[in-house]
Amino acid sequence: MTSEQQLREKLRKISALFEGATTTGERNAAAAAIERIKASLATLTKTERPAEIQFTLPDRWQRRLFAALCRRYGLDPYRYKRQRHTTVMVRVPRSFLDHTLWPEYLQLKEALDIYLNEATERIIREEVYGDDEEAQERGG
Repeated sequence: MTSEQQLREKLRKISALFEGATTTGERNAAAAAIERIKASLATLTKTERPAEIQFTLPDRWQRRLFAALCRRYGLDPYRYKRQRHTTVMVRVPRSFLDHTLWPEYLQLKEALDIYLNEATERIIREEVYGDDEEAQERGG
């Protein structure tokens, strides 16, 4: 089982990977690495025009994670009036999205999915009923 502390450590490691940290000292200086990525993004913005990109993220956890990751890099996630709550818009250079933002989001999402699934199963098993299996499939 994944504890919250293990999840936090895994998220830090994933972030460190995308920030270019290779040693413990660099991981401790993650804020400086994030600033380097922000500077790189600013440079990309000068050479590559940011595109407005629409994302459809089906649940609140994914939307909150994606929005937080965008804000971490100085991007401003938004949605237009009358757009569904599952929609998140962001203006970002395509190369930054493809090489940094989206791959990091997918890895963080996977780690959170595993943790949230394990926590949900444990709570159901311990507090609702010991059998937390899916419903049986019947013919006809």
